[in-house]
Amino acid sequence: MKINIGRIISFVLVVVIIACAAYVSAFEVTIKDWPLPSGDYRFPSALDEEHGITKGLDLVGGSTLVFAAAEGYTPSDSEMDTVVDIMRRRLDSMAYYDATVIKQGLDSVYIEIPNISNPDEAVSLLGSTAQLTFRDYENNIIMEGTSEYVKSASATYGDMQGNGSVQWVVTLEFTSAGRNIFAEETARISKLDASQQQNIIGIYLDEDKISAPAVSTTIDNDSCFIEGNFDEASAKELASLISSGQLPFALENTSKQSVGPTLGDEAFTRSLVAGGIGLALVAVFMLIMYLLPGLVAIISLVAYIAIFAAIMVKTGITLTLPGIAGIILSIGMAVDADCVIFERLKEELRTGKTIGTALDLAFKKALVAVLDSNITTVISAAVLYYLGTGSIKGFAVTLFFGVVISMVTAIFLTRFLLTCLVKGFGIKNPAVFGVRVRRDAQ
Repeated sequence: MKINIGRIISFVLVVVIIACAAYVSAFEVTIKDWPLPSGDYRFPSALDEEHGITKGLDLVGGSTLVFAAAEGYTPSDSEMDTVVDIMRRRLDSMAYYDATVIKQGLDSVYIEIPNISNPDEAVSLLGSTAQLTFRDYENNIIMEGTSEYVKSASATYGDMQGNGSVQWVVTLEFTSAGRNIFAEETARISKLDASQQQNIIGIYLDEDKISAPAVSTTIDNDSCFIEGNFDEASAKELASLISSGQLPFALENTSKQSVGPTLGDEAFTRSLVAGGIGLALVAVFMLIMYLLPGLVAIISLVAYIAIFAAIMVKTGITLTLPGIAGIILSIGMAVDADCVIFERLKEELRTGKTIGTALDLAFKKALVAVLDSNITTVISAAVLYYLGTGSIKGFAVTLFFGVVISMVTAIFLTRFLLTCLVKGFGIKNPAVFGVRVRRDAQ
């Protein structure tokens, strides 16, 4: 048996990384004296109530709101459709995919938002008209932040001034019309009296001044950024409000209340237990049927779960019971891909091929079948997301991410680990793959 130390070290290193990622997903980890400006760095557990995976209305409850047109205004059907669309996009941009937004009567909108137990917080989240304006020192509006002038807004973290000061800002990308107006106005304002603070541009959200930078030269760029002592949450919220559009008319909050979970933590706990039992049974099955490849598939499955948990935490995707169903379905597809590959591997070994050759052929020949089944599922998830609402969209999101991650782990990670084991330990016995080679095999 010829041993390749480099391959063995690679295998052990990857397994250790996967184990650490799985541990971080299950248990909170804080690294002291992190060598970055933020100092200590905290990796929250995926199951952490406050900083972990966000649960949907059916699991943890939330708030219900009703917004109506301001008194004396009668909106048209198209204006109401616009309000519903804007509210929906605002919620989606903040990963509240399970939220419900529907028209109620002729001038009202009914909204359910998961995981926000304080109705006042929910109102502030959606109630702002988010009217962005740029004004001179006399408070004259020089440009509005409408879609005609501002193409998009995003939260950005970095040293925007180039002076070593790292902070959260909101970056605005101008349209061509917006760039031209901004260049003209900054050229004019930069010539005003700086000693009297006339060379400033006030940036307002509704009537609240959030920034007032001084202008010393013409700014002729496709983008600019807004400072305002933002943290990550406030920068993302402002960017979301600006990007998702302005409401066509003023709204009044006519009703707000908190609601309890329709299914509760018990259903969530049972789902986790059921998922754990299912994973254990799958692991036993893979070990019995495929032996060494089965063990590698289990390691890849642990990596899949850790990666998925990290994405759920970082993106803030709302997890609902339909979303859990999407995750479990994608796990099944990941195992199915491994089964297709391993069965092909066993077929190649039965013909008498060497393990290295059989391994390469198995992954090449099974690749088309695996990609076909996964890509069609990804397309289905994309269609469900685009056309669906509420829990359907939540199911589509988890299914989409789950299938993409499962393809990566099943096709690339499994092959890498299995190749490291085979070549690292010089394995030549087909029996470790659950295969008995026929005596008459060539």
